[in-house]
Amino acid sequence: MSTLRNKVQLIGNIGNDPKVAVLESGSKTVRFAMATNEYYKNAQGEKVQSTQWHNVVAWDKRAEVIEQYAHKGKEIAIEGKLVSRSYTNDMDVKVYVTEIVATEILLLGGKESQEAESTPEKGKGQKTVSKSKNPKTAKTA
Repeated sequence: MSTLRNKVQLIGNIGNDPKVAVLESGSKTVRFAMATNEYYKNAQGEKVQSTQWHNVVAWDKRAEVIEQYAHKGKEIAIEGKLVSRSYTNDMDVKVYVTEIVATEILLLGGKESQEAESTPEKGKGQKTVSKSKNPKTAKTA
């Protein structure tokens, strides 16, 4: 039951081109916004779309995969955990941020994203990267 604590799974679309940073330690990080859509019918019977936005962070091998293969509009599935933090901005205002730190990613989509890339396929145009128990090794399928 302990594995169910602080676990997030989302399928959605990347809302902006991912922003990549390389830290002094050599670690790579990527940040992007992700949109998830939900559909329902209102009281008048009309179909309504509700969009939620999520801030996502990926590190190291997952960051490299996102940097190389993902772009604005790309459909993606992620699994990770929620992390909240705060900082003081340039105007001396405390800012609170909640992000999803991705521990596993699955690039979704069909041939459109695969035509210009020569990547190994898993299923139909899918690539999975997950975090292993040892942080220095991540498996890619």
